[in-house]
Amino acid sequence: MELRTAIKIDECRGMITHADATVLLGSCFSDNIGARMRMAMMNVDANAFGPIYNPLSIATNLLRAVGNTPLTGDDVFLAGGMWNSFLFHSKMSRSNKLRALEGMNNRIASCHEHLQNARALIVTLGTAMVYRHRPSGCVVSNCHKLPGHEFVRSMASIEAMTDALHNAFAELLKLNPNINIIITVSPIRHIADGLSQNSLSKAMLRVVADNIVRLMPDKVTYFPSYEIVMDDLRDYRFYAADMVHPSDVAVEYIWQAFQATFFDDRTSQAVSRCERVNKRLNHRHITDNPDAIARFDADTRAVVANLIKEYPYIASHPAIKAATMI
Repeated sequence: MELRTAIKIDECRGMITHADATVLLGSCFSDNIGARMRMAMMNVDANAFGPIYNPLSIATNLLRAVGNTPLTGDDVFLAGGMWNSFLFHSKMSRSNKLRALEGMNNRIASCHEHLQNARALIVTLGTAMVYRHRPSGCVVSNCHKLPGHEFVRSMASIEAMTDALHNAFAELLKLNPNINIIITVSPIRHIADGLSQNSLSKAMLRVVADNIVRLMPDKVTYFPSYEIVMDDLRDYRFYAADMVHPSDVAVEYIWQAFQATFFDDRTSQAVSRCERVNKRLNHRHITDNPDAIARFDADTRAVVANLIKEYPYIASHPAIKAATMI
């Protein structure tokens, strides 16, 4: 007896490799997968603008990164004692205007550089609900807790979302014709307006993703993270305590499915080895015996040296750089 509906995913093995750069944009689910890739010492640029939930903002920010277009003083505003941008999450806000601009423009430039050389872009769509700033008329990525009357809230149309993403992906392919684009719908539930609105929003995003795949079949692939949670796992025990975000177990399950779909054997082997080494690097000594600590650190340096010898490109990874200073 089969007691679950397993999702059958078309394999695209080799679409993502351990040696090449990957860029992720979209909802905080992109942060989850990006964190797993960083743990595997992959070259990842995850959510340069912070979490972005709606496709219109994702397209706007992607175009800015593709064009490497910096922000100017007119693109930031002072609120709550911090300089903010409607393009960026509040974690990039600063009390000093020049520092805020510098940090945001550095992230734009870094994302641009990664996009130029990346083998894959992973885009996670979170919600079709958008907030349009009344004075400027722009759809924002983050409202920065400004008064609600400054925004018009509405559900974006399927046509508008499709056109925006299609145009942004087309511009990206001019910059990097070899990049592969993976699009997915976040399993994170947006339930502030009720489950009916969340279901409608997710359904619209699923249509948008399908439209993009049909328009760009040679370049865009759909990965069913939403379906894995809703139809395969299909149980509240796979959600965190807030009943909104997938649990760590669910994210790990999706990560395993993601690897099986897009990684070839060499990449899977590299991921497994690098994850083990990273766990070793994050090990906290439970002894204060200096000889035991010295032996462990010496063994760690040897393990890292062997890893670099096999995968030379990871030498610049922050975890490896830190390890060479042990």
